[in-house]
Amino acid sequence: MPFIHSAEAVAHEIHGARFVSYIRPDTGGRDLAAWRTEVPAGMVGQAHTISHEETFYVLSGRLRLTIDGESAELGVGDAAVAPAGSELEVANTTDQPAHMWVTTRVGLSAKLADGSTITPPWAH
Repeated sequence: MPFIHSAEAVAHEIHGARFVSYIRPDTGGRDLAAWRTEVPAGMVGQAHTISHEETFYVLSGRLRLTIDGESAELGVGDAAVAPAGSELEVANTTDQPAHMWVTTRVGLSAKLADGSTITPPWAH
């Protein structure tokens, strides 16, 4: 099924952000998963280490991405790539919500600072 309509997207809430999943195995994504992340104003996400490379594209607002200790403020149209095994943190330090498009390989997992692992359903 090469086409995914917005009504088929599945939303997940975790750590204060909303992940709206479009491309995943049950919608035809064999190798890739892609979703829209909604980051509320003032939110600072938990640092985590990712198992697979991830790409980010800012759709609206402004976000601060920190990848392996290097930070950048990104606005609409800006992009970033986090290599597999890197530590990642996403923050919205503004008073407006922000949205970004994220793509990775199917099977992504993330290890949190406390040692726990998340296997996000939007990437499986």
